[in-house]
Amino acid sequence: MKRRDFVQIAGLGLGGMMLPLGLLGNSNPVSIEALLESPLNVLQKKQIADAALNTAKSNGATYTDVRIGRYLNQFISTRENKVQNIVNGESYGVGIRVIANGTWGFASTNDVSPEGVKKATMQAVAIAKANSKFQTDPVKLAPNASHGEVSWKTPIQKNAFEIPVAEKVELLLAANAEAQKNGASFVNSNLFQVNEQKYFASSEGSYIDQDIHRIWPTFNVTAIDKAAGKFKTRQAMSAPMGMGYEYMNPKQEDKLSGVVPGMYLYKNSYDIIEDAGLAARQAKEMLSAKSVDPGKYDLVLEPNHLGLTIHESVGHPLELDRVLGYEANYAGTSFATLDKLKAGNFNYGSKLVNIFADKTQPGSLGAVGYDDEGVKCKQWDLIKDGVLVNYQAIRDQVHIIDQKESHGCCYSQSWNDVQFQRMPNVSLAPGKDPYSVQQMIKDVEKGIYIAGRGSYSIDQQRYNFQFGGTVYYEIKNGQITGMLNDVAYQSNTQEFWNSCTKICDASDYRMFGSFFDGKGQPSQVSAVSHGSSTTRFNGINVINTGRTI
Repeated sequence: MKRRDFVQIAGLGLGGMMLPLGLLGNSNPVSIEALLESPLNVLQKKQIADAALNTAKSNGATYTDVRIGRYLNQFISTRENKVQNIVNGESYGVGIRVIANGTWGFASTNDVSPEGVKKATMQAVAIAKANSKFQTDPVKLAPNASHGEVSWKTPIQKNAFEIPVAEKVELLLAANAEAQKNGASFVNSNLFQVNEQKYFASSEGSYIDQDIHRIWPTFNVTAIDKAAGKFKTRQAMSAPMGMGYEYMNPKQEDKLSGVVPGMYLYKNSYDIIEDAGLAARQAKEMLSAKSVDPGKYDLVLEPNHLGLTIHESVGHPLELDRVLGYEANYAGTSFATLDKLKAGNFNYGSKLVNIFADKTQPGSLGAVGYDDEGVKCKQWDLIKDGVLVNYQAIRDQVHIIDQKESHGCCYSQSWNDVQFQRMPNVSLAPGKDPYSVQQMIKDVEKGIYIAGRGSYSIDQQRYNFQFGGTVYYEIKNGQITGMLNDVAYQSNTQEFWNSCTKICDASDYRMFGSFFDGKGQPSQVSAVSHGSSTTRFNGINVINTGRTI
């Protein structure tokens, strides 16, 4: 991949969330035909897993899990009327994790054979025994029932890898053409597709075969005013989803009317051509839109925007390893310390705020049947009626918060990386009473409607923050009066969520997602979604990002 192409892709409003190494060369380039092949059947996978399990036991391991992983990806990049890049990638191998002498050990190999995994398993046991000399407290694993031989698949209708590349290129180029027809000076579009084929086996008797699919169409358009020497950009309003190629076939019932004429938002399918045309028109409108006056405003935040705020101000600070300080060197700590959970009355937000974690939400990026420790996934509450009630924790963590069952949120980005606690889907529950976006706008005297993601900044404890968006519209006396520029809002996590005064009902519920959420050392990425309905926050401080002091 050329440096210029990387810079363009990395600048697509990812908000600091990085591209997966597999899409940039960590995996082996293969043909599309090879992507559709299956090197091992389930019986062969079980035989290889058993070779590792038996070897670990005979060498003194008290617990073992084996992950046979085949990670496939396809990335298509276009600019205006040209194809810039098409990448098919495959990464294939086995990771073995053991407990010996009360200590973790891990090793991996790309030799997917009984002999290869035996050698890697002996290395994992040797590492555990070496580490045990420095381990002060033995690993404590929460109980996990044996699931026997089970399977789970993302319920896709169309496998994106089976769709001809030419058809996908044609769609991206059509979106580019629509953007240019509506006034875009430049446009690039991209399509990411991922398929994780994962087989998990453990010494506790589970043999779990999973087939996981994700997709993300996106673009960036730029409109230029040459006379004024100005330019404005608008990125796609798409959300990465845990779906197949059916996401790219728009359905009328999935299209929700926005707050301005001609503006549509998308729920469970996506019209990239329609959105590209709207993006170009909005980018042109931004060139002449007025700059915001700083001050206090009521904010109406649509789900594609609010998802990132949820991710940063709720998802990350409620990861138990971050709370415990394990991430301090890389990603920071958390203001939501253990004493706040133990108190049982820490006011995280208003009584309207109910935020839950869920690894089973249909269509979400994090949806799986079982996590990478073989724990059956579920939903659980993090914030109930505004009060902090739980964290995100895995098998060797939950005893720290006096719980006896893993939350099922352990994940590894590949077979050659060790699994650890990762953020599940973290979502804001919709309002219980019928209430539309249009009604919410009518209830606002002085406010701003914000849609789409933008730049953000948040401190190392996930407390003080600033967020921007993609498009902004001023609200006066219950009416949208026009577009705004240079908007960002500032608050702290507790003050912000306590300012939540109204949430639209479930008919407006949609998901934002991060394909590439980074964490850990060595760093890994994971995919996670955040659902919400359009939500109102009163009296939030808005600054003008275009003015200098």
